[in-house]
Amino acid sequence: MSKLMYKIQPPHVHLRHGVYYFVRRVPADLRAHYRSDRISLTLRTRSQSTASRSAQSINQRLEDYWLGLRLQQIDIPAINLLRADTAPDQSGYLLSDAKGLYLRLKGSDKDRTFFRTAERNTGYVIRVLGDRSVTAYSSSDAAQFRDWLIKKDMSRNTIKRVFGSIRSIINLTIRENGLEGHNGFSGTYLPDGLQSGERKPVPLAIIRQIQDRCIEEDDELRWIIALLSDTGMRLGEAIGLLKQDIVLDKEVPYINLQPHPWRRLKTSGSERQIPLVGSSLWAARRVLDQRSDNPFAFPRYCKREQHNTNSASAALNKWMKGHAPKECVIHSFRHSIRDRLRAVECPSDIVDRIGGWITSGVGHGYGSGYPVTVLHRWMEKIT
Repeated sequence: MSKLMYKIQPPHVHLRHGVYYFVRRVPADLRAHYRSDRISLTLRTRSQSTASRSAQSINQRLEDYWLGLRLQQIDIPAINLLRADTAPDQSGYLLSDAKGLYLRLKGSDKDRTFFRTAERNTGYVIRVLGDRSVTAYSSSDAAQFRDWLIKKDMSRNTIKRVFGSIRSIINLTIRENGLEGHNGFSGTYLPDGLQSGERKPVPLAIIRQIQDRCIEEDDELRWIIALLSDTGMRLGEAIGLLKQDIVLDKEVPYINLQPHPWRRLKTSGSERQIPLVGSSLWAARRVLDQRSDNPFAFPRYCKREQHNTNSASAALNKWMKGHAPKECVIHSFRHSIRDRLRAVECPSDIVDRIGGWITSGVGHGYGSGYPVTVLHRWMEKIT
């Protein structure tokens, strides 16, 4: 008599469309810390044994983290024996709580990048220093955190952005709740010897070579690069374009850059019309040549729910490594366009208008700005 064999799934492992996922409900006493009552993560494997090992590792890390959260909710043993100057802050506003408040108050009109940045940066602090009350972090704690970021080979500019994010989150919580205490992340010293992380402009000769390669390879990624190379747009601005934002049936072809629900613009000055010349005009034509009902210019990286600039950046920068100096990245085209316009003695306010940079001075806020025909004359000079 044959034996029936049943394939039993390991705990918390689910199979969906041939790929294994880790799925577990958040314990009821910890749900206040989560936006969902269930955790679901792809294990990126079709092997049950590999999935089982990965799930066990994830589950153990979750159990350790949850234990830490539960311990924070109980009274500290023998706290009455601590000296007054060493007793921990008991305001009750943990950094994780502060992050939630910050996202609730400031995140209503922000995209997913804003939320991801706050989550990541507070996660760094909690990983290194623990999830403490916001006024319990000292300046020496902040220095310890800075040293940890340096060991991760972060550039000076990246570390400054991380500290700026944490300071904003803590300052908002202190103000909103009238807390007494000091923000330990204020005034932390950053050594001068750190790498600046500044992006270098792509040399003009290299830009021409890259544009030739884009025409040769002639695919969606190369259209994006060509479009950026002769417009100076931010990558996120380009990724979020609709086909209807590309205007080719006018005397001067241009990009009508405007905010969309899936992609907001960085500043009020970012909404603009950008003349299409050279390789950017070629790329725009190739986008509109595609006989597809999809309304997005670059559907590989943009949908109505979101635009995935990070994935596009990773793919484009990987390609750039083989075609540009190592200090140049996809954003370097934006630096290059400013240098190229300077080289033809383009007025600085026109440069700012083309690139969507903020021009200082009260007078620049009056009127409708330069017509696209004027911008086009200057852009033609750099092709």
